[in-house]
Amino acid sequence: MKLEQRFDNPVTLHDIKKAAKLIHQVGRVTPLIQSMFLSRDVTGGEVYLKLENMQLTGSFKFRGAFNKINHLSAAEKARGVITASAGNHAQGVALTSKLLGIKAIVVMPKGAPLAKQQATSGYGAEVILHGDTFDEAHQFMEEEATKSGYTIVDPYDDVDVIAGQGSIGLEILNQLADVDTVIVPVGGGGLISGIATAIKTVNPAIHLIGVQSEKVHGMTASYQANEITTFGAGKTLADGTAVATPGKITFPITKHLVDEMILVNEDEIATAMKDLLQRAKVVAEGAGALPTAALEAHKIDSCWLENKKIVALVSGGNVDLEQVATNIDQFV
Repeated sequence: MKLEQRFDNPVTLHDIKKAAKLIHQVGRVTPLIQSMFLSRDVTGGEVYLKLENMQLTGSFKFRGAFNKINHLSAAEKARGVITASAGNHAQGVALTSKLLGIKAIVVMPKGAPLAKQQATSGYGAEVILHGDTFDEAHQFMEEEATKSGYTIVDPYDDVDVIAGQGSIGLEILNQLADVDTVIVPVGGGGLISGIATAIKTVNPAIHLIGVQSEKVHGMTASYQANEITTFGAGKTLADGTAVATPGKITFPITKHLVDEMILVNEDEIATAMKDLLQRAKVVAEGAGALPTAALEAHKIDSCWLENKKIVALVSGGNVDLEQVATNIDQFV
């Protein structure tokens, strides 16, 4: 899929405002706190952490799942829902389905963190482990939906999911109206597509940066190639963003609205996780630490940081604590 010059965003600010109103009936407006160490020691600007690790289920994914499932018809809900997820979207779908009394099936890759598997089943969803990668789990999910008639709740390539994630962008604008730079973790692109739509519609001058792991960065590869492509080269600490191929909906939104994409390595992710925990007292999973990793590794031009107001999104905090210790010992 090559990118067309003409761009009609299927998600609107109106969609995002409606989603935010719905989500806020149950979900949280998450805190925005200043990080003194990232401000003083790293950037020379004012860095604020948007703490989606404090959202219901421990990540931003609850927003999109809740918005999507609430938009399903009665017949679609009655068939039960199915999704594929590395873990966070799984929990969002599981909790929403529990709240609405819907059957939920979640396909997760075999290597999904145990904490995410247990939390998903704890919310009442049926967990199926299949494949070694998210993309393999996603393919199996589509086959199972066709065979069994379940309603698919895609983790990122869906307008209602994107609108739900975009509610974070509205919160950032409400909490820090004069923000200059926003830095967002990127996997399949649902999160950054929603945030970009909200922020760029209100203020196109805000500089929006996406961050991925060097190991798996389908969106960055596609962004650079100007067409959807696949890039996945092994496991990453940022398992929540380990999507080798971006979405057909999310890619054009990202390409048109996001100003730049940045890659970080495993050492940089591990260091960011450690520093967020030790210095900011914030528990971040690998994906949630990507923006901090980009800042600490000085991957972002200083013109977007010095004397600027910066938001770094901590997208989630669902991580096995034993794994955190192991990973930090391994990489730092």
